[in-house]
Amino acid sequence: MREPVEVCVSACEAYEYEKVRAVLAEQFRLLKADEVIRPGMRVAVKPNLVTRSTPDESAVTHPVVICAVVSLLKEMGASVVIAESPGGPYTPSLLKGIYEQSGCAQAEQYGAELNLDCTWGELKAPEARLCRSFSVITPLLEADAIVDVCKLKTHCMMGMSAAVKNLFGSVPGLMKPELHCRFPEKEPFGTMIADLCQALHPVLSVVDAVTAMEGNGPTGGQPRHVGALLASRSPYAVDLACTTIIGMDPESVYPLRSAMDRGLCPRTADDLVWLCEPASQFAVADFLQPESKSADFITRLPKFLQPLAARLATPSPKIRTAECIGCGKCAESCPQHTITIRNRKAVIDYTNCIRCYCCHEMCPKHVIDIRRLSLFRH
Repeated sequence: MREPVEVCVSACEAYEYEKVRAVLAEQFRLLKADEVIRPGMRVAVKPNLVTRSTPDESAVTHPVVICAVVSLLKEMGASVVIAESPGGPYTPSLLKGIYEQSGCAQAEQYGAELNLDCTWGELKAPEARLCRSFSVITPLLEADAIVDVCKLKTHCMMGMSAAVKNLFGSVPGLMKPELHCRFPEKEPFGTMIADLCQALHPVLSVVDAVTAMEGNGPTGGQPRHVGALLASRSPYAVDLACTTIIGMDPESVYPLRSAMDRGLCPRTADDLVWLCEPASQFAVADFLQPESKSADFITRLPKFLQPLAARLATPSPKIRTAECIGCGKCAESCPQHTITIRNRKAVIDYTNCIRCYCCHEMCPKHVIDIRRLSLFRH
């Protein structure tokens, strides 16, 4: 094991600043955060600000959690910058809008700098399995340490979005679709995400699971109260804990599966060391899974039939045309350029669609559904 396997899971029923801060302060103490965060360090806090969204929609890390983390890091003597590259173009004006709408701008009151430097550089990944070089936004490249402050959500392509998947936001703007093109299948894409996480090496990972997102996440699902905050010095271990909470098989979360294959975390949450409460105490039995979750029966078919069945069973993005405003965000984010705007409506050419669901993720009006053939619906 290269990473520690200690995980903190604590009850936190509401986004009340003093309560959130107290819970995180105890978790940081138990995790010996002062071993990795030292006075004078430049620390980049990487939240999940995937798109322009309000905190109540549960698509972004809640600002109270971000502010509490910033306050604790400042107390430890660090200088703090909030660093994120949401979906779409990576520009100062778009960043400002997302900081404001998400509530993240409040972090300035606690001493954080909001990054508006939209440059990037190259990050080498010598230990990678698949992708040995990444374009990464400058504040993350220049930081002495990265603290990953994510949101617990389902994810239509990767199964779950938490600490590991959150780091895909380190890739600048419209360079993300390029990686979708290079790695269109789920398993290689998950391996690439694990490569990126390993190269960035966040020293602390905090998961906002006070209210999570269930269903067709990471932006089109529904809020679901969980009432927990999680933290670990291992992004892989904390993600493994999250799968217990949402009732998801860790093997079905592709970046986590790749991490387990490398020995970066155990294969079962039973092998984690719980410093507070076990994740099982916060398990939500009926947590709604993404519509894109593979049909279980496929693995029971003869192997020669499995590829065809998997293709048929994999849902496709479907636009509710009457509600589409023709903004073009889906076309802008599509790696394969299969979406065009005709008569102020988005149209998908499914010939080259790779089912990455970027269009679903980036639609500001949430009018793109994930649907599978009726034969394969549960």
